[in-house]
Amino acid sequence: MALLPVKFDLKKRVKLAQTVWFMYWFAVLAGVLVLSMGLFFKIELRKRSELMDNNESHFLPNLLILMGLIACSINVFGGKVCYDSLDPDKFAKWKPMLKTYLVFCVGFNALLLVTAVLCFLMRIPMQFTLAEGLRNGMRYYKDTDTPGRCYMKRTLDLMQIEFRCCGNDNYRDWFEIQWVSNRYLDFSSKEVKDRIGSNVDGQYLMDGVPFSCCNPSSPRPCIQAQMTNNTAHYSYDHYTEDLNVWKRGCRDALLSYYGGMMNTIGALVILVTMLEASVTVGMQYVHSSLCNLANPEDPESESEGWLLEKTVKETFTDIMDKMKSMGKGIKVEEGDPAVETVS
Repeated sequence: MALLPVKFDLKKRVKLAQTVWFMYWFAVLAGVLVLSMGLFFKIELRKRSELMDNNESHFLPNLLILMGLIACSINVFGGKVCYDSLDPDKFAKWKPMLKTYLVFCVGFNALLLVTAVLCFLMRIPMQFTLAEGLRNGMRYYKDTDTPGRCYMKRTLDLMQIEFRCCGNDNYRDWFEIQWVSNRYLDFSSKEVKDRIGSNVDGQYLMDGVPFSCCNPSSPRPCIQAQMTNNTAHYSYDHYTEDLNVWKRGCRDALLSYYGGMMNTIGALVILVTMLEASVTVGMQYVHSSLCNLANPEDPESESEGWLLEKTVKETFTDIMDKMKSMGKGIKVEEGDPAVETVS
């Protein structure tokens, strides 16, 4: 017994083919949208590639680009088939490959759904990627003369200004690393010698942050040096005063930005998946209704279209039986004495 059978006459078949054809072109635009989202996300990652330069970060945008290209291709093909289905002679050349095409579409829809799920889960690996990238970026902030790291200072400064953040978790992260290059330190100064000598690693640490951490909305001039020294600034108490540097860590700020972007992309991909599933169902009805004409020589005769030729349980059983028979066939070939090599 067929699943969800529907009776069609010529008028209904034509209307169905025209509707599905129209939906296919919407699906082509949806494929372009998925492709565009992948390109946009890839460009956004490239802006901060020095902080997130790993294969995991670029896997998802590459997958979105691939899904967009495949969606455009299969939907253009489906639209052409629907258009030709109005002419029995033209449809005859597509008929032998439609079953394979529909199976491919089902597999593609499943992969598209997996892509949407990955968009929502992207936040988890990105959290660790950002934490490691920001730590390394802050460590290399001072290396403006080192090849491969000379742009790190510019990258971090622009990022902290754009996202209104400071440090990895907060502004105090800058207190734990040397972010001032040795070329700008006066090693004859007692203060510099004392700071370097008091540190086990021989680094010049200070309770200050780069200028990019400053909040321009603060009415007071930015206090970015000797931030924990109350006597160094007039009418200042770092325990109680609202500091005029950004208090939010850049990892949290970037994670919120990219996480929101991926949630939006994931939601749009789910909508695209629903559209793709709809056109696949429509194409199945077009295919089955044309294959089941009561009189194949009379295009105006009635026919029955269905979603599946059998019930879901029967279809699943048939698939499992085919897979088992294929497995047995492979085993027979492997155990055939005729193909064994004589030692």
